Amino acid sequence: MDYLAILNEIDSFIWGPPLLVLLVGTGILLTVRLNLLQVFKLPKALNLIFRAQNAGSGDIDSFKALCTALSATVGTGNIVGVATAIHAGGPGALFWMWMAAFFGMATKYAEGLLAVKYRETDEKGEIAGGPMYYIKNGMGEKYKWLGTLFAVFGVGVAYFGIGTFAQVNAIVDITKMTLGVDPVWTAVILTILVAAITIGGLQSIASAASKIVPAMAVIYLICTTGVLIVFAEEVPAAVALILEAAFTPTAAAGGFLGATVMMAVRNGVARGVFSNESGLGSAPIVAAAAKTKWPAEQGLISMTGTFIDTIIICTLTGLTLVVTGAWNGPENGAALTNAAFTAAFPAFGGYMLMVGLVLFAFTTILGWNYYGERCMIYLVGVKGVLPYRLIFILLVASGAFLKLEAIWVLADIVNGLMAIPNLIALIFLSGICVKETKKYMDHLKTGKDYEEYED
Repeated sequence: MDYLAILNEIDSFIWGPPLLVLLVGTGILLTVRLNLLQVFKLPKALNLIFRAQNAGSGDIDSFKALCTALSATVGTGNIVGVATAIHAGGPGALFWMWMAAFFGMATKYAEGLLAVKYRETDEKGEIAGGPMYYIKNGMGEKYKWLGTLFAVFGVGVAYFGIGTFAQVNAIVDITKMTLGVDPVWTAVILTILVAAITIGGLQSIASAASKIVPAMAVIYLICTTGVLIVFAEEVPAAVALILEAAFTPTAAAGGFLGATVMMAVRNGVARGVFSNESGLGSAPIVAAAAKTKWPAEQGLISMTGTFIDTIIICTLTGLTLVVTGAWNGPENGAALTNAAFTAAFPAFGGYMLMVGLVLFAFTTILGWNYYGERCMIYLVGVKGVLPYRLIFILLVASGAFLKLEAIWVLADIVNGLMAIPNLIALIFLSGICVKETKKYMDHLKTGKDYEEYED
């Protein structure tokens, strides 16, 4: 029996039209019910990143919560995922990434809001929240099994998916390709760094993320903007091609085999969701720890994560691939993005990409370590923390040497399954999101305190 073929079939089904429709459909529903909040309240949300009051109970301030969430979402998907989407679906895939992100912002808002609304305090006095808690406390005890399913899949993704092997392999491959570093040394250094930061828990992870994430975003912004300046004359034509290819088949060109509109839609939406994680239920786990008394305030701050991840960072990667013409070459994944960078800067373009990819992948490991830990605490209590961390560190150490395709496919499956309980909860609790949003908007006008409103 070919287990890999069976797993690939399951993977194609889970990440097929049903889940993509559910993901985007939930975003559309929330967009309508919240009156295009992601458009009209985006300036307010961006302002809150640095000016939130941080007046409520919580473990970390809102900025650190956002940085920790971004550390997990801004990863190899922003570099490798975008390249894979455009390689398979053509330049039009970037447009559909934008569409997924637009509706995903409403989803991410609802996740952050519900995370604060239904959070608890665990036996160590730390904040515990996320989909498993808003399922249990918002939907009711009879739906608790849905929260348990989410937590099980969450640990699976942290151990075998986004959290370890994908990121470790990306770091090992790019350092070997660019610098010729032996994977053994990369694995040793990476394991020591991950262990040193993750053993300290959320405070340590959040502190590291709040320093690394802004730095890596600025570095990548400078690098990609540099490429676009070198190819400035090609930018208008590239934007026109992206918009045209979104609605018409992309003809074969160079090493590119051509793509239908459906291929552009599927690859754009799937990779977009994979990159910004809107709807997967990961970001609300750390959003719950933010020091705020207003659920909607944290919802707005969480929403900016999708904007930064996809509308800014993925767009810069996509434009870089299109303006340089690298998209229609024979390469794929990181090699495709590398070809774009070296086209602009032959001498040091590869080094620029390496710095960006290593930082992106490293912070994703940190963020997902925390997500998996909170899921483990939900399942077995705080006694599961130390075993969880030790296993996670061992998996990071071994990730450099594992090339088992079945593990990758299994990770993709678990990732998709993780989203389903969360999306059911978001639809079920969408009325609560509307109610809490009205409270906060009224508070901004009247100055009334949260406790003055009836629940």
